[in-house]
Amino acid sequence: MALRPLHDRVLVKRVEQGEAQVGGIIIPDTAKEKPQRGEVVAVGNGKLLENGQRCGLEVKSGDVILFGKYSGSDVKIDGVEYLILREDEILAVLG
Repeated sequence: MALRPLHDRVLVKRVEQGEAQVGGIIIPDTAKEKPQRGEVVAVGNGKLLENGQRCGLEVKSGDVILFGKYSGSDVKIDGVEYLILREDEILAVLG
């Protein structure tokens, strides 16, 4: 895949969590919420500042992150779903 996000954007692949059963009830895939956890696949060059310099990103490829429920834009590339979001939409970097 030759996709590189621009500026301060990050390409993320959602990390699926295990299937949970509560009291023997299995929730179908259509009723499950999308995970808010993902792995960074690619990052942009950084935000362009007013003075012409670039501010580098704090996340890098391979980081596992948490992001908001309605953050970013969903895209499908080669049959795989990804999320493109701005760095400021990232809530935390895990471990």
